[in-house]
Amino acid sequence: MKNTFKNIDEYILLFPIEVQEKLLELRGIIHSQVSELEEYIGYQMPAFRHKGKPLVYFAGYKKHIGFYPGADGIKNFEKDFEKNKYKFSKGAVQFPIDEALPSALIAKIVRFRIQEIEQKKS
Repeated sequence: MKNTFKNIDEYILLFPIEVQEKLLELRGIIHSQVSELEEYIGYQMPAFRHKGKPLVYFAGYKKHIGFYPGADGIKNFEKDFEKNKYKFSKGAVQFPIDEALPSALIAKIVRFRIQEIEQKKS
């Protein structure tokens, strides 16, 4: 897929309305965890930086939302993913489009990633 979008808003507009709503909700959950976030497009996906370091990425698909918090962000929450029957790999987890986003879990993962970045800074 060629990068035809300049920002997250343009990316989100590529999807049907029900997927757009999920992507906007996910974006809001991420922003609610920390005030100083930089939005950008990375690896053809919406992405966020905290203190100049990559925080998380996400992507829309036909049947799921891909959420990419990095290897440690996945490893630390594998039990949650298994309990909720989410498909996941070493760098990503899939949230089904036809289910509510697990906002509390997403917030926990984002906070975990923020903490990781903060600890590496010191």
